Amino acid sequence: MPRPAQEPMRRAALVAATVAEVGARGTLDVTVGQIARRAGMSPALAHHYFGGKAQIFLAAMRQILADYSAEVRSALHQAPQGARLEALIAANFAESCFQPATVSAWLNFYVLAQRDPDAARLLTIYQRRLQSNLTHALRGRSPDPVGHARMIGALIDGVYLRAALAGQGVGEAAAEVHRAAHALLTKDRS
Repeated sequence: MPRPAQEPMRRAALVAATVAEVGARGTLDVTVGQIARRAGMSPALAHHYFGGKAQIFLAAMRQILADYSAEVRSALHQAPQGARLEALIAANFAESCFQPATVSAWLNFYVLAQRDPDAARLLTIYQRRLQSNLTHALRGRSPDPVGHARMIGALIDGVYLRAALAGQGVGEAAAEVHRAAHALLTKDRS
């Protein structure tokens, strides 16, 4: 019987191996055996901890979303007064969000969310949190914070996808969204 302290470490190793394996292959067409080998354990242990590949991948996405959430909290904490929107945009384009394996996991997650209810629910949570954070950031800066938050959220996701698919990293992605957001806010004030 494994020691209780090993379970969290083994789960974390399987989650990291899942992201790495999906990143290396660029697809969810990986087996639990491949993930387990990368993590240095048996497929039976991986099944014991997670049940199956879909559950392991969803745990991996939860970890990616937790890391993203930490980026957002850190950016908001460090943001000067009145720069919440800028901090949110910057957090969405942090280098940690553009690691090749992370990008591959995100792209596959979007595809999975079209057919898997658990993945769709997790994606909805991410989208609602982004919408809520942007709406809060736009209060007092926009005549329509909810509508503008929806548009800026779409810009963030779209520019992220373009930058990720171009394979050139973050580059000017955050600056592009900043410019578009400020143009949108300026246009609607006039």
